[in-house]
Amino acid sequence: MIRSARLLAVALAAPLAFAAPPARHAPPPKVKVAAPARQGTPYAGRDDAMQFADEVAQRQSLDPAWTRAAIAQARMLPVVVRLMQPAPTGTPKNWAAYRSRFIDPVRIQAGVRFWQDNRATLERAEAEYGVPPEIVVGIVGVETIYGQQMGNFRVLDALATLAFDFPPSHPRADERTKFFRNELEQFLALQKQMGVDPGRALGSYAGAMGMPQFMPSSWARWAVDFDGDGRIDLWRSPADVIGSVANYFKAFGWKPGMPTYYPVTFDLERLDKDALLAPDILPTFSVPSFLAKGALLEGDAVNHEGPLALIELQNGSDPPTYVAGTENFYVITRYNWSSYYAMAVIELGREVREAMQRGGS
Repeated sequence: MIRSARLLAVALAAPLAFAAPPARHAPPPKVKVAAPARQGTPYAGRDDAMQFADEVAQRQSLDPAWTRAAIAQARMLPVVVRLMQPAPTGTPKNWAAYRSRFIDPVRIQAGVRFWQDNRATLERAEAEYGVPPEIVVGIVGVETIYGQQMGNFRVLDALATLAFDFPPSHPRADERTKFFRNELEQFLALQKQMGVDPGRALGSYAGAMGMPQFMPSSWARWAVDFDGDGRIDLWRSPADVIGSVANYFKAFGWKPGMPTYYPVTFDLERLDKDALLAPDILPTFSVPSFLAKGALLEGDAVNHEGPLALIELQNGSDPPTYVAGTENFYVITRYNWSSYYAMAVIELGREVREAMQRGGS
């Protein structure tokens, strides 16, 4: 979801490595920049921005004149600052409403077409990385409706705005400023490798790019040339997108064959829900310790090997939905730090798979 940067895993902030020659990258498609991406105050006159440009040049062995010129063309976008503000305190979460945004007939049918068009590639990715097609299909569908909505913000503007003018009222302002400065640095390094004008790329308001909405550091570390054409293109190559998403999940510990979650109910007389929810989405409890705290599992779940987490999905004024999340559920949240997001990915992929089965595909 063009959204996501927001909910980006801290791990995405890892520095770009140049130990081996990078694969060639395709330049972003030539798309007319939307008006909002052209509005704002240029960073050309900001001393802090120019100092950062010099530091990037030194760290990445780039021409200082090039980095200065790149950041000079970036503009501060007030709309990006507004979009990055956290939701007001007390805003109720509602899984049913969240789900309806991503699991709908249009997205499901688009997912069916994507799966049908790329069936062999999805199967190859599963064989190589162990990630099932429905998870990859779910990710790309939730993120951009299979490339239909990849964002109309200039990535340079979005990242510069969040690197130099992240809203100070945000409770994690310092941490996020550091994160986005790193992403801006990785973006500039990537654009130099591609040999393209860094002002061309379009993406989300948080700087995520392409069909899978990879942040620059994710592109640098996990994007792969899965179609074998000698370049990485996450805007226009479904094969590169599929391989890159699967590679990302493998890197974060996806376990082939493991379910993402199990149904769970409660023994109310023994239930210690506070203890079960304390680790949040991090799988912490063995099956015996999970059961000892009043959770009830059935079928294959009682033989699950590995830790579990109690996942709570609030439904506004209605009772919450609960599931027992596995390590694979947690891996999906490394893409976007949200249990709601992970469940939407899982359910969209499942709905697409079932729609294909109903159609006899």
